[in-house]
Amino acid sequence: MSDSSNHAFSTRAIHAGEHAWRDAHGSPRTPLYSTTTFRFDKTADLLDVVEGRKPGCLYTRYGSNPTIQALETRLASLNQAEAALTFAAGMAAISALFLAHGRRGIICVGDIYGGTWQLLSEQLSLLGIRSESLLSSELARLPGLLQQGAGLLYFETPGNPTLEIIDIAAMVAQARAHGALVAIDNTFASPINQQPHALGVDLVVQSATKYLGGHSDLTAGVVSGSAALLAPIATWRKNLGQLIAPETAHLLTRSLSTLEIRVRQQNQHAATIAAAMAQHPRIKRVLYPGLPDFPGHALAKRQMSGFGGMLTLEIDGNGAAAARVVDHLQLICLAPSLGGVETLATQPSTTSHHDFSTAERQRRGISDAMIRISVGLEDPADLLADLEQALASLDRP
Repeated sequence: MSDSSNHAFSTRAIHAGEHAWRDAHGSPRTPLYSTTTFRFDKTADLLDVVEGRKPGCLYTRYGSNPTIQALETRLASLNQAEAALTFAAGMAAISALFLAHGRRGIICVGDIYGGTWQLLSEQLSLLGIRSESLLSSELARLPGLLQQGAGLLYFETPGNPTLEIIDIAAMVAQARAHGALVAIDNTFASPINQQPHALGVDLVVQSATKYLGGHSDLTAGVVSGSAALLAPIATWRKNLGQLIAPETAHLLTRSLSTLEIRVRQQNQHAATIAAAMAQHPRIKRVLYPGLPDFPGHALAKRQMSGFGGMLTLEIDGNGAAAARVVDHLQLICLAPSLGGVETLATQPSTTSHHDFSTAERQRRGISDAMIRISVGLEDPADLLADLEQALASLDRP
């Protein structure tokens, strides 16, 4: 099977990367190579692989393992990138990206995952890596910060947990004018709903734990981009021991085969739930890019091919009211994370953004009354019934 980019996404999601590692017994899938090392007949053969003259595998911690390499070929194809690197977690991918390309300074725009914010605001400064954080309402400051020499512009879109939409092409243009790289966290959208490389983004990072894995049974991360930009990231990955395990890579490869049908169905279910919840008297607002009155709706239509399976409800009440609602859910799971086949609900103030100070959450418009929902593959009528009965608890003593 060819890895031709002429094939449709769904075809590449099943076949890309497989041809190079075909099994002698005829398996249509690259087998699980649960091995740490690979033998050679001669030193000259080993050196040919080590020094890049011939393809081959050497040592799994280096990423030199057929199961991992087949997965990375597939992920590069799905993200329309030259290459991809896989990691043990999304935060491993983000940290290696920042260590490799953030030494001149990092500018972060908009709402981001709490772990990324903590890494930027508290930990990288210990290594002498400076960062600046801008709200989307503060973009007038961006040219000045870029002029000071920051080498990396980083953002999420849609953002976590407000689903804020940032203009990718506009960010790329500003960064290019000042010689900075652009990196984006594409976890919420996935390659199904958004292709940042096609809009000029240099590096795309995703928590593969989420939609790429899709079954809440693996933890992984990925960065895609040009081979030249990934080379220094690979060195950090190797020496920090951040590599994905072959067993996890095998599971993730399985999941990618159904990525398109899962995400498109989740898109539809989320749109149904968002529209219904927007009419509920106990809901103050629904944040979902597919709603016509969502502030970033027009921009999302331009740069996304689908609006995603994530939405945030803001209860007409306080944090205690939101907690009461999630505590009364019966079908929907009260749990962190997202992107799986089951629907999950969580309050950002208690999970993903718990480490933000109250003042910082308020500054970002993240209220304690928010409930973030990752819509799964259950029937939307059943999900709505569960939300309705949980919201009804607010009217009981």
